[in-house]
Amino acid sequence: MHAYPYTITISSEKGGVGKTTLATNLAIYLKAMREDLPVTIFSFDNHFTIDKMFELQKRDDDNHDVHALLMGAKASEVVLTGQYGVGYIRSSTELGDIHERFKGPMTLTRMLAESGISGIVIIDTRPDLNILTQNALYAADRVLIPVKDLPSLENCKNIFALFDQRGIDKKSLALIPCLIDSRIKFEGIFKDQKTLLRAIAVNRGYRCLDSFISKSPKVESLNTNPDGKIYPILTHARGTEVHSQFMEITRDILRSVDTTGETRACLYHTWLMEKEAGKKESYLARLEGLADRCLICGALLAEAPDDRSFYFETSDRSTRGFLHGACVSNMLCSTLYSLQENDPTFNTARALVADKVSRAVSFLLPRIGFEASRLDYRQFSMTGELLLQKHIEIPGFDAGEFNGVHDRLFLLLNEALAGFEGALRKESWLSIYPVDPDKPESVLHEESYKTIHRLQKHFADEVKLLNKL
Repeated sequence: MHAYPYTITISSEKGGVGKTTLATNLAIYLKAMREDLPVTIFSFDNHFTIDKMFELQKRDDDNHDVHALLMGAKASEVVLTGQYGVGYIRSSTELGDIHERFKGPMTLTRMLAESGISGIVIIDTRPDLNILTQNALYAADRVLIPVKDLPSLENCKNIFALFDQRGIDKKSLALIPCLIDSRIKFEGIFKDQKTLLRAIAVNRGYRCLDSFISKSPKVESLNTNPDGKIYPILTHARGTEVHSQFMEITRDILRSVDTTGETRACLYHTWLMEKEAGKKESYLARLEGLADRCLICGALLAEAPDDRSFYFETSDRSTRGFLHGACVSNMLCSTLYSLQENDPTFNTARALVADKVSRAVSFLLPRIGFEASRLDYRQFSMTGELLLQKHIEIPGFDAGEFNGVHDRLFLLLNEALAGFEGALRKESWLSIYPVDPDKPESVLHEESYKTIHRLQKHFADEVKLLNKL
């Protein structure tokens, strides 16, 4: 059975609000209250608090850190078993080169969906909204946003705005008052710091947890000692208010975990599978409509599968298939230079044509009139840039006469574009694309076919413009 994690992201643009204290201690409390539940934690910040709290033994290698995970390493290779039974991924200072890989907002969601990590994953983020933080926010089943004062509350609007921009449900977002000094009292209905913060949050439409975390000198001392160690609240601050507050927060999280049928990682993985299935279905549909032979030489492709170096498609997509590379090169050599195979310069010209056509898209638009017939031939780069344009007279085409020069061209046009009673379909054209002869069908895969689809639309727009002139 595939494992999908329930993901909790701790995020705030304001530093000093207790993000890392919340993340690390929440991991320990979750593991303590449900021993059989896997809990994994990692951070996008570079303060190494997670390493100091959970590391069992000093490690010098760089193969088990968050950088390795984000670069595609298997989760089983980078998640280490740490203190208190919590799994952790070592922090890294080398995340600057990650941002190019994480241009998309759902990259981390996909990685978590495919990681094989189960249970709960807690992500501690930097005090900014860079692309890694955004990925952590979008991947989360629950986002906890610590606020301790009005400036930190003000910064929350940027996180909510991000979800609005992406059209993501904001139900996962929840503020939690942190580092609340119970000694601070106000006159009027807002008697203390947490009541004031909650009231302002609710007034702005933010969800705020009933729980909060008090400011505690005892808890603060756990991060400052001569040994340089960081001690958890569960083992070293049991007599404080904060201990019971973490118990309450943990119970709330576990209730949410228990009532979540499908996590975001699971839902995203399901969507990916459905998307991939749709791509496969479209690919198979494109395969089914292919011509069974090369329309220039007439050979069945099943009997002569080698040298399928070109894919062609007509403007209405009614005729599509593969062409032999030699057939296309010979045809274009005769068409462009009016050469027959017995001409002494034919082979030289064909080599030149073959080189150019292997790197370009050929566009063929026949213009059949009462007095004369001609072919509008163009070559384009794969980005749609015009490389070559030539108008070629094709006398005798409408009468079905072969002249030894354009015979291959006539066969291709008639086979691909013929309509009612042998006449060409009105305003129809075809394009020829170079493909890998070792795996020609790959041109019909979703990503590759997007290029063809884009160019076909470009050519259609060009023809519409020509018809207006």
